[in-house]
Amino acid sequence: MGSGSVVQNDKKRVRRVGVRAGVTVLALAALASGCALGGTGADGTGSRPAPGQQPLQGQPARALHAYAAELRAEYAARAAAAARWRLGKVPLTPPAPPATKPAITTRQGFEVDDHEELGLPPVFTTVPTKDKVVFLTIDDGAEKDPAFLRMMSDLKIPYTAFLSDYLIKEDYGYFKKMQDAGATLNNHTLHHPYLPALSYGSQKREICGMQDVIEKHYGRRPALFRPPFGNYDRDTLRAAKACGVKYAPLWSEEVFADHWDYREWDRDLHPGDIVLTHFRGRADWKGTMPDMIRRFLDLVTEKGYAVARLEDYL
Repeated sequence: MGSGSVVQNDKKRVRRVGVRAGVTVLALAALASGCALGGTGADGTGSRPAPGQQPLQGQPARALHAYAAELRAEYAARAAAAARWRLGKVPLTPPAPPATKPAITTRQGFEVDDHEELGLPPVFTTVPTKDKVVFLTIDDGAEKDPAFLRMMSDLKIPYTAFLSDYLIKEDYGYFKKMQDAGATLNNHTLHHPYLPALSYGSQKREICGMQDVIEKHYGRRPALFRPPFGNYDRDTLRAAKACGVKYAPLWSEEVFADHWDYREWDRDLHPGDIVLTHFRGRADWKGTMPDMIRRFLDLVTEKGYAVARLEDYL
């Protein structure tokens, strides 16, 4: 496994924390000698802090040392997991979720009639952010590979699932394990039909029915819905809204076990891109789901991106 800039950046980060800790230790030594708090001045009187200063709380140096140790441990764990799963580089850690969520609007050209006037769920392929992050989303539920669950838990990579009942009903427990590990389970209809060919009532049954399934088995009604094949019409979004859906994310790129596909002309990643893949294995791909995740992570890490949780930006 290559060391690369990711390793060097993490090590530099730890060294910077250690330097700050050392400076703080010196400051505490000065404080203990009476140079700042309650020491004796040249005239023999006790010096006092300037008005408005807060008293020293706790041991800053000790806290910084603990933080540095935590960073070292986190990096070591990530590096060990990356080695176990044969990644080219250690995955980058995403930034903290934004305190102010970006405004999500429908991508130009993806609107339906009266989209904004009716307050229909926005359809988008990229989240507006300057953070160098991408979001991994996985559709349908056909493949139920235990190694995939182990790999994602081991590497602590966030992802969002969009499920169809006809594929998951044979093993609801597999996706409960996924939810327990931190993944969010969302709506991809009951039977994965081509929705624009259906009436409004039929589309609503497909979408609301899947809301009911997810609530029954996983305890919550999803806020996210992805139309099968990425196809929708005005009735689709009207039905989704009626079923409680807030967002309809599509995708900018799709990753397979052996290649990537791109929506954009430049065939590249961009901050906030949503990446699609599917629950598939050797029956459909030239590889397994861990092979797909390896290809996904190697590329995004090589390009300097971290994988963030989609819901943290919505």
